[in-house]
Amino acid sequence: MRRPPAAVTALTNAQDGMVARRQLRPLGVNRDHVAAGVRAQRWAERSSVVVSTFTGELTRRQHAWLGVLHAGPPAIVGGYTALEFHGLKNWHRDDLTILVDCEEHLEPLAGISWFRTRRPLGLWHSREHALPLARVEPAVLLCAAYEPSWRTAQGLLAAVVQQRLTTAARLREQMERLKPLRRAPRFRVLLAEIEGGAGSLAEVDVTRMCREQGLPRPHRQRRRKDTGGRWRYTDCEWDLPGGTTLVLEVDGAFHMEVEHWEDDLRRHRGLTRPGRLIVRCTSREIRDEPFQVAGDLRALGLRALCA
Repeated sequence: MRRPPAAVTALTNAQDGMVARRQLRPLGVNRDHVAAGVRAQRWAERSSVVVSTFTGELTRRQHAWLGVLHAGPPAIVGGYTALEFHGLKNWHRDDLTILVDCEEHLEPLAGISWFRTRRPLGLWHSREHALPLARVEPAVLLCAAYEPSWRTAQGLLAAVVQQRLTTAARLREQMERLKPLRRAPRFRVLLAEIEGGAGSLAEVDVTRMCREQGLPRPHRQRRRKDTGGRWRYTDCEWDLPGGTTLVLEVDGAFHMEVEHWEDDLRRHRGLTRPGRLIVRCTSREIRDEPFQVAGDLRALGLRALCA
């Protein structure tokens, strides 16, 4: 096979070395040219539709290109995969999600999940990336709407806001454009709690605990300087009668890892002051035993709203 035309090189460079056969034909590269490149082991067939201008394993980004090129326009990367490429941390899923319209049957591809929707995918395309990605707001709302676990769906919405990929206000605006949307009423309640200051699902659970147990809502994410002069943000605080501040720090599962555990102990020491009482609980306790946590907070001086 001769050196590919400059237009082909530019196209494959823009697509991380991945290209659909339908893209090559208008550029003068026919089936015989592709077959010659494959035989020479300069190119590789990745599906019945897509080839690459290299051999070897695909990166995750190239795998995503395989999905959208195989499906063809208006397919875009969606779900957890789109959020991963937008920078969401700690929510990795092995399979890649490709959003497609529902008019065409697609053959299975290893590691790729097709999600069919009649939504206007062309309007969801993020213009900040060469890879066809859904924007954060439609990607996360559609993903959360069809996530089997409601708790996981809640955590996902809280995470995209906590990690500053979007805001509760932008999610609420996008919900209006997605009508009808599964779980929309529950999403509105959750977004109101997040907008009220809850930075994580655990903080949402604390708010729910306080409401159900008749306790005052805490101050969230107060800025405190530790003994080393570093600014920290506490999870939840209440100002008690007499001037004492009660601080509740909620630990997730990752806090059990040794390095995080030691960091938390150091943080705890650094924030402790006379008149500042710091207690800790796990996110599981807040979720499954809120009555127990509330009882412990009352024993430490937190007054019920009716008291």
